[in-house]
Amino acid sequence: MCGIIGFQTKRRFKHFKQDMPNAVASLAHRGPDDTGVHFDTSAGLGLGHRRLSIIDLSASGHQPMISEDGKVIIVYNGEVYNFKEIRKDLKKRGHVFHSATDTEVVLKAYMQWGIKCLDKLTGMFAFAVWHHDDKTLILARDRMGIKPLYYYHHQGVFLFASELKALSAFRHFHPPMDDSAISLLLHYQYIPAPRSIFKHTRKVQPGHYVVYKDGVPNENPYWRLPGNPQSMVGKDEKTVIDQLDRLITRAVSDRLMSDVPLGALLSGGIDSSLVTAIMQKVNPAPVKTFSIGFQEKAFNEAPWASLVAGHLKTDHTELVVTPKQALDVVPRLPEIYDEPFADSSAIPTFLISQLTRSRVTVALSGDGGDEQFCGYVRYWSVASMNRIFQYIPEALRSLLALLLKRVPGHLVAHLYHLIYHHLPQRFQIANFNDKWQKLTGLMHHVDPSELYRMTIQLWSRDQINTLIGKNTPDTLFERGFAESSTRHILDRLMYVDQSTYLPDAMLTKVDRASMAAGLEIRVPLLDHRIVSYSAAIPHHLKYRNGSGKYILKKLLSRYVPNHLFERPKMGFGVPLDQWLRNGLKELLLDYLSADRLKREGLFNPLFVDEKIREHLSGRANHHHRLWVLLMWEMWRERWCEN
Repeated sequence: MCGIIGFQTKRRFKHFKQDMPNAVASLAHRGPDDTGVHFDTSAGLGLGHRRLSIIDLSASGHQPMISEDGKVIIVYNGEVYNFKEIRKDLKKRGHVFHSATDTEVVLKAYMQWGIKCLDKLTGMFAFAVWHHDDKTLILARDRMGIKPLYYYHHQGVFLFASELKALSAFRHFHPPMDDSAISLLLHYQYIPAPRSIFKHTRKVQPGHYVVYKDGVPNENPYWRLPGNPQSMVGKDEKTVIDQLDRLITRAVSDRLMSDVPLGALLSGGIDSSLVTAIMQKVNPAPVKTFSIGFQEKAFNEAPWASLVAGHLKTDHTELVVTPKQALDVVPRLPEIYDEPFADSSAIPTFLISQLTRSRVTVALSGDGGDEQFCGYVRYWSVASMNRIFQYIPEALRSLLALLLKRVPGHLVAHLYHLIYHHLPQRFQIANFNDKWQKLTGLMHHVDPSELYRMTIQLWSRDQINTLIGKNTPDTLFERGFAESSTRHILDRLMYVDQSTYLPDAMLTKVDRASMAAGLEIRVPLLDHRIVSYSAAIPHHLKYRNGSGKYILKKLLSRYVPNHLFERPKMGFGVPLDQWLRNGLKELLLDYLSADRLKREGLFNPLFVDEKIREHLSGRANHHHRLWVLLMWEMWRERWCEN
């Protein structure tokens, strides 16, 4: 994997050229093996690259890569898994190759077909192509948004880079923060594309390309998620499973191309177990697998991963993380995530990436299964709630909401916890107070988008208004519900997550954490052919009898006994609520102190203090809400005060 960066500006070319070495160096973690720059003074252009050598480790893979006639130049980050097929086609058309890299294939595919070359590429990528004769700069990002790409345009300056830290390395890059982006961060825990934390700075959206010509950027889609696909209702279940098996086997096989050691992340869950099982099926030697666990039993999946690894006979490595090891990662997060980001599972993701990188350079993961095959409990919870509310008159719902709000939430939570340990396990509800508060809010909503918002938000829109005095704008979240309006509610929820949460939270988390460790992660379940096929699978083959991933479980049972994976979903979490009351308490109180917040003038100090006291006393669980504030303050200190 690699890091790319570039600029075009005639008025300030000299200044940006001087800063280019520092900007390229800021991406060294993404590409420790090689570095390169190219300048075109007449065009005011600079291109930079950091390389992590995966395919063709020789110097012939050096970037920026320039065509034989010197007219087309590329900087490229990613892997195109079908590059050998495209290469054969290009050879028949007269192209000559000087390396065994996919970079050269993408370069010459662009020379042959122009922007239409994107339709031919299967993989994960972000790249920039400069066409000298047309004086045109093209940026492109893969269909699912696996690889990141930012761009900035203001006052005659155009910049792009894999990460914001590279843009920040230019002394003349100092845009103001976007207030609306801050409210979105507080709401969703990430900043949804195309926005970024800075004004005039955008993320290239998944499946889009940008044409920068004559000082104007234009962004257009070349691929879209299937919003309302033709459903396979009535198709034989075995036929669907067989086709999924073929598609996933092909996707896994494609992602085994590598000239460096390769392994798999294995949590013991459905998705990673399936990817590992198929990887082992097509691999002649034992696959190297990696997992981490926590000393806290409720967050420890390592024993399940070990059982699956034992059954598949992989070469398994496990690390049980101590609280100190995990907490030591926290100060590093603002550097790793140079745009504010508040998914606490970034901590175990970085730790598993470090562990994996100690033995291999590339690893396959199971990301993307939940969002395609109904893996999150929130999907069927919202669907059930929506169905129930359809039968309750609005007047009665409003009355129930009023009555529930009159009952003090902390009193209900206290009474519940008194009887918690005496209840059957199926009635034991984690984070009860949070769920009680959400229930009172849900009574007002029948709209599926608002029901879903209530289940995923950190701070509500009303709370954000109290917290920072700003409204929260609409995003692709709302558009996703409109685009999938004719589908079943479960399909709509998955479509929205694939449009927003998957690229902007899950894939962002994995990319930054793995790249910080110098590890390339490949995600076969997000092969666009699988995504298109899964979108057409009817929801009853994804969710059945109170459980998601029905069809994936059926497929996995061909490789792994059911008793090794039939268990409640655990997730890749950390005991954040406990940490904020103990190991992170001092950090929390320091960064969110009333004096500090008053001095900065962004957050309402009294409102924040109220939530801190409720959490520390155990009267409420605000760990996700407090974590996003902590991550914001730590990010602000690192990137805005130096």
